[in-house]
Amino acid sequence: MNILLGITGSISAYKGVDITSRLTKHGHDVHIILTEGGSRFITPLALQTLSKNKVHTDFFEEGLPKEVKHIDLAQNADLVLIAPASANIIGKISAGIADDLLSAAVMAAATTTPIYLAPAMNTNMYENPIVQKNIEFLRALGYRFIEPKESLLACGVTGRGALADVDEIVEIIEGSFKE
Repeated sequence: MNILLGITGSISAYKGVDITSRLTKHGHDVHIILTEGGSRFITPLALQTLSKNKVHTDFFEEGLPKEVKHIDLAQNADLVLIAPASANIIGKISAGIADDLLSAAVMAAATTTPIYLAPAMNTNMYENPIVQKNIEFLRALGYRFIEPKESLLACGVTGRGALADVDEIVEIIEGSFKE
């Protein structure tokens, strides 16, 4: 299956490398959009090496003249996974904002492709009523969420907001293809 993996700006972005590796080993063709924030934590080269595909980082990158990158990535995906999904990307999607490659690809995919979001952020951010409202709104529209776990977070606080275990994420994605 073709999986479009979005990796956003969260300390958990490093787990995107493991997610990419595992999904690729399961035989999936993984195409990656790495946001500007995500690229502050991991490099495109690591993801490209594991996925064997170009990692997309720039909304306005020049490609083939007949391609519209965000549309092509969306149309070729059997499933979209955003892991980690920051509060920023959740808010953008909820508001219909498509001002970067990932949010535009999600807008293009949302009517035809299952979209999974695995939130990862500070507990206070995750529990913020605005973030929770955005999550509930997206759930009502059919977006699927892989719940964060409670753990010691990078900020030193123990609470809910840590990215779900990679094993759980991969298991959920694998299970979705069996449905």
